[in-house]
Amino acid sequence: MCTGCGACAYYRPDSIEMIDVPAFGRRPRVAAGPQGEEAAAEALAVCPGPALSRGPEDLPQGLVPELLAGWGPVLEVWEGHAADPELRWAASSGGAASALALACIEELGCHGVLHIDARAEAPHLNETVLSRTREELLDATGSRYAPASPCEGLGKIEAAPGPCVFIGKPCDVAAAELARRRRPKLDEKLALSIGIFCAGTPSTNGTLALMRELGVGENDPVERVRYRGNGWPGNFAITPRGDAPTPEPRSYAESWGFLQEFRQWRCYVCPDHTGEFADISVGDPWYQEIPPEAAGSSLIVIRTLRGKRSFEAALAAGYLEATRSDPSILPASQPQLLAARGALFGRILTTRLMGAAAPRLRGFPTFRFWLSELGFKQKLQAFYGTAKRVFSKRLLQRHPVPERDGPA
Repeated sequence: MCTGCGACAYYRPDSIEMIDVPAFGRRPRVAAGPQGEEAAAEALAVCPGPALSRGPEDLPQGLVPELLAGWGPVLEVWEGHAADPELRWAASSGGAASALALACIEELGCHGVLHIDARAEAPHLNETVLSRTREELLDATGSRYAPASPCEGLGKIEAAPGPCVFIGKPCDVAAAELARRRRPKLDEKLALSIGIFCAGTPSTNGTLALMRELGVGENDPVERVRYRGNGWPGNFAITPRGDAPTPEPRSYAESWGFLQEFRQWRCYVCPDHTGEFADISVGDPWYQEIPPEAAGSSLIVIRTLRGKRSFEAALAAGYLEATRSDPSILPASQPQLLAARGALFGRILTTRLMGAAAPRLRGFPTFRFWLSELGFKQKLQAFYGTAKRVFSKRLLQRHPVPERDGPA
């Protein structure tokens, strides 16, 4: 059930650290002995993997009621992009998340932004960073379809001299929300959370396999691995070091089609692909056909009053150019997600019947979409495909991560 978010390592850094397990993703390594066992049990309080819960008490006033069951709390939907043309071009879509983050730093008094960047010495891997300048944000633009643990850096927000922004996948944002409810100092310093629409996290082995398809080995000198951006939606592109020839890039459709076969299991039973626990979530407005060499555009979903205030301030300060849209643009932009929500009913039922772990969900309806969004063949696929994956992904076996030698 691990998503690899890293919240456990933030919560108990004395006994838990995140490591790269290429076949699965980022995973917690726990200290041996009673202290490690105690830390692991305690850290489950901030883990979004085994359970996700949302009740009426978590919902803001003024939300769009017809979107709640399938899309979570939505106050407003906008479409727009970063006013900074360089941010817009480099980003996966329109650079709205980067523009919002930059406005928070330069205009709204935030100290920095906790997010993901490529690891300098191994750019097919990720690391968690706290950016404080436009240049640092610009360097980290573009989706990273590789395992990441941004929540392991939540301690940097606690220690910061001022409020900070957090950017992460839906599971990361959910974990940060769980953590802020238990750590008053984090709650005080976490000024805004931005969720990125997500269709699942491929393992490190996925990126390495795709690199090999382009003729690049794991140990070949590589300057940068870019999954998207520099145009919308952009290409999977590798920049080699030195005089090595530059491989021909792969289109977004080709590269994602390849990588999705490597997604970790928890993503197959995820109810939240659009960042429902975030203050603001951002994704691609796929309702339209994208012409070649298009400048990017972002779908911006305002989910909380805090997010609404931050968005309006960034818009007024000129960091964003955006137009308010009819809420129906959200399901039109992500036409497969209601069916995916419905398929969860069959997947989770099958997983439990076969004796494997499955998440407990509260406030995420699945059965109604099982009935309304899936045909007979899709229902069978949900059962049959899950049964196959129980064996192909070895869900009935333990996959130990090496224990730490002792406390950090």
